Amino acid sequence: QVQLVESGGGLVQPGGSLRLSCVFSGNIFNNKVMAWYRQAPGNRRELVASIASGGRAEYVASVKGRFTISTDNAKNTMFLQMNNLKPEDTAVYYCNVDPRYGSARADWGQGTQVTVSS
Repeated sequence: QVQLVESGGGLVQPGGSLRLSCVFSGNIFNNKVMAWYRQAPGNRRELVASIASGGRAEYVASVKGRFTISTDNAKNTMFLQMNNLKPEDTAVYYCNVDPRYGSARADWGQGTQVTVSS
């Protein structure tokens, strides 16, 4: 039912910036908390940032102060602005519903690859 399409990944040098986009086929402000996840090779998928319909945001400690999650309601789009990128940020990044607040998570999309390397 829900379709999620991530984009904006790429290759960037340490200290660089990247902005990821997630087009959500639904109203992300309709009582849903949305989130960005990432999965690096050999690691489990982890939640890195979430945002409620009212703009309330949470971040995992490793990205706090460097990443900013936001939404554009007119475009049904969620963003992840990533600054001061580090090699350990290298991962496939996914967007999805955050199921911790009562909404069911959708099927995972393809994700977008972020590679931070010199």
